[in-house]
Amino acid sequence: MPSLAVAFRRGLVALFATLALAAFSIRPAVGAPYDYTDSWYLGPPEAGWGVNFTQSDNFIFATLFIYGPETPGQPTWYTAQMTWDGSSQFVGGLYATTGTYYANAWNKNNSSNTQVGTASFTPSTQNNYQGTLTYTVDGVGTITKNITRLTLTPINLTANYVGAQSGAYSNCTDPAQNRNYQDVFSAQIGQSGDNITMTFVYPRAQTPLTCTLSGAAVQNGTIYRIPNATYTCSSGLQTTASVTDLRATPLGFEGQFGATSVGGGCREAARFAGPLN
Repeated sequence: MPSLAVAFRRGLVALFATLALAAFSIRPAVGAPYDYTDSWYLGPPEAGWGVNFTQSDNFIFATLFIYGPETPGQPTWYTAQMTWDGSSQFVGGLYATTGTYYANAWNKNNSSNTQVGTASFTPSTQNNYQGTLTYTVDGVGTITKNITRLTLTPINLTANYVGAQSGAYSNCTDPAQNRNYQDVFSAQIGQSGDNITMTFVYPRAQTPLTCTLSGAAVQNGTIYRIPNATYTCSSGLQTTASVTDLRATPLGFEGQFGATSVGGGCREAARFAGPLN
């Protein structure tokens, strides 16, 4: 008979997994496809230009650090308030702000927040680490920047986790095998240089199943992707998959993957998340 401590631990694992599965099912129907919170820039060609996104549900507050018309080009502060249009982009107003000189006591009478144009952010349809920022300022014209997430430091995901996975099998040779699924897991992630290995154990299968996704990872801002991951399972599966949107969260980790060949002509696509164990 398990001890009270073991029983309590198993109960917590079950609770975490249940909460994770519930989270997969309550996403708003018109919700933005990803969380774009990050620092963004244009790369080395314009290393001094950038924008920070802070996303709250379907709303992005953006702060732009750009340069005015003065010679030799003085830093200029703009903010944008953009809302997801339910289809393809975030759209809203662009604002110029002024305030009290930083060395003086703040005087609210010196501050202003004036709309000077419009802004939109159109995420890439191919990935979640690139997109196009378009804005107008005081009738100067339309400015378009192709931006990408700015990587600051490596993020270590190495740890043990518990969580849940929600996925689907599609395009199967036998249509009866097409189905949605949900499952719980315990997971272990290891990192060595640019390589990430994720091992998932699914205890609810008739025979407990162990699957591994591993390969060379690419970091863009706060997210990782493994474009060509080796995907193997103790059931005998050996194929490749693409892991995307892999990131650390305040409590654990999350991500998703897709594989085009998992037997019977089937494709598999899944999202997963879980807290630290």
